[in-house]
Formats: sequence, C-alpha cells, structure tokens
Amino acid sequence: MAKCILIVDDSSSVRTVVGIALRGAGYEVVEAGDGAQALQQLNGRKVNLIISDVNMPVMDGLTFLKEVKKSAAHKFVPVMMLTTESAEEKMAIGRAEGARAWMTKPFKPEQMLAAVQKLVLP
Repeated sequence: MAKCILIVDDSSSVRTVVGIALRGAGYEVVEAGDGAQALQQLNGRKVNLIISDVNMPVMDGLTFLKEVKKSAAHKFVPVMMLTTESAEEKMAIGRAEGARAWMTKPFKPEQMLAAVQKLVLP
C-alpha cells in the first residue's frame, strides 16, 4: 500500500507541484489549504508524513504543527515545513514544536523527494 502524505499549503499551485512530484514517486497524496482544513483531513486517517507551509490564513503552519503533536494518533508523524519563511526564529519554533525538516521555497522537486524519502520510513 502506498504511503500517504498530507500537503498543507494555501497556494494551490504549490500543492499541485508537490502533489505531482509525490504521486510520481508512488505516494498517495491528500491536500488541505490551511491548518484547520488539514486537521479535518487527519481525522481518523493514517498519514506517513505531513508537508506544511508556515504562513497560511485561518490556521498557520506552526499552530497546526502544535495541534498535530497534541493528537495521540499523529504525535509521531514526521512533519516537514515547506515555506518561504527562512527566519531562524521561525525555524527554532518549528523545531521546538516537532518539525523534523525545514525546506524553503522555491525548491527543486528532487530535493524535496530526497527529504521525503528520509522522513517516510519504509
């Protein structure tokens, strides 16, 4: 069965690019436009990795990350932040909240896939 990855980004074009790369590598992909929508998508669903933007309306990525880590079902799911945000302060908050990787946009799909493969256990 394919590993499932949740992409959380308010930009549909970013979700599309990331989704194409992941599907091409054989992953199942679920998408959400913000953190609140992503929490609904996670409800009862097993995911192997979450890729989230930081700056989003409704619920930003760091708040979403904090909420995910509170959930017993998803506490140990690795989270990679994929964002234009490169401030050390935001990265430190992300690490403290449990983000396992931080990739800045623009990104190369092959770099992202290499990071994904390290985070998604076989």
